[in-house]
Amino acid sequence: MTLQTTMQAATRGRWAVAGIFLANGFLTGSWAPQIPVFLTRLDITRLTLGLLILLFGVGAVIAMTLCGHLISRHGSRSVTRWFGLCGSFGLLIVALAPNVPLAAIAMLIFGGSIGGMDVAMNSNAVVVERRLSRAIMSSSHGFWSLGGFAGGALGGYSIQNYGYLPHAVAVTVIAFAVIAFAIRYLIAEDRPQAVEHQKFTLPRHTAVYLVGLMALLTMISEGAVLDWAALFLHQELGADLAVAGLAYAAFSGVMALMRFLGDRVRNRFGAVSTLRGSALVAAAGMLVAGLSSSPYLAIAAFAFCGFGIANMVPILFSAGGNQEDMSSGTGMSVVTTMGYSGILVAPSAIGFVAEHSSFGPIFIALSGLLVVVLLMAGLAHRAEFAPEPVPAE
Repeated sequence: MTLQTTMQAATRGRWAVAGIFLANGFLTGSWAPQIPVFLTRLDITRLTLGLLILLFGVGAVIAMTLCGHLISRHGSRSVTRWFGLCGSFGLLIVALAPNVPLAAIAMLIFGGSIGGMDVAMNSNAVVVERRLSRAIMSSSHGFWSLGGFAGGALGGYSIQNYGYLPHAVAVTVIAFAVIAFAIRYLIAEDRPQAVEHQKFTLPRHTAVYLVGLMALLTMISEGAVLDWAALFLHQELGADLAVAGLAYAAFSGVMALMRFLGDRVRNRFGAVSTLRGSALVAAAGMLVAGLSSSPYLAIAAFAFCGFGIANMVPILFSAGGNQEDMSSGTGMSVVTTMGYSGILVAPSAIGFVAEHSSFGPIFIALSGLLVVVLLMAGLAHRAEFAPEPVPAE
């Protein structure tokens, strides 16, 4: 295979994995406007809804844990294909669940398929980066947010005018079509080699756990907008389903734009300054959303929050992977695990609090957590270190 042919295949693989990110985001974003219907259809409390959403996180974590082993044996392309095609049916399974026990199983399956797909597509994006010798990860996550924007924006309107089940069917058909087309062009890494088992030890450096804490606080806020913003607008601000679905759509749309621009902003202002500015913007947006009495003001505030949160997690992950006196894999593992645990734990906790209060004070409290990240931003200075250049062959 000539160099030109290899590069053409890598370029196709780059757009193929972007399509997988887009489909994953579309499925996730399409779930947000389904939540109010899910609550009323099963006649459950907010606490029960929070526990069901927790099962989504449990399924995701289980699949993420298994995915590493599967990728080492079969490669990221094959695992992305499996989880991608199965994951396209996840929302439909949830929409078909007629009662709480079956809904619990459906949420486990949905979360597992989305979580496994997430790990596999990120791993395949790394393969593409190596082939192209340039970064594509930030823009790939931009495609994920773009998919989330499309899912949230179209979901509320579709559910209100055609019903929740036709909406779930349409989402499944679209996602399956995109994934089925994209997986034909995914590229494969070299045959994975077995890695010797090494004794597991936790890092002793406090700094990496503090960076992980910052990722945790940031991702709690991101997960709260996904799971609860539509319900906040619908139940407390009196918005109809079409308008309520715009909350996460606006959040994801602005986040997508900023992720496409994120590398340029960070290169200009530096990681720490970008993180501080981003945390300030995100905290302000979340505060205004919590204080809002108008659904349209709340939507604008969530969009402003997405403007800030967009590049916070990428910077914190980069800081975790560049910790002193430890491998990049070890640091990244700590920060990502702590970060994703926020999405796992937060939904049920917020559901419990919302059962005895309202969503407004919750979003105000989340603004305070983002202020904590702002105050700790200097700990992300390790993200300032650029990766070593790859020597020319």
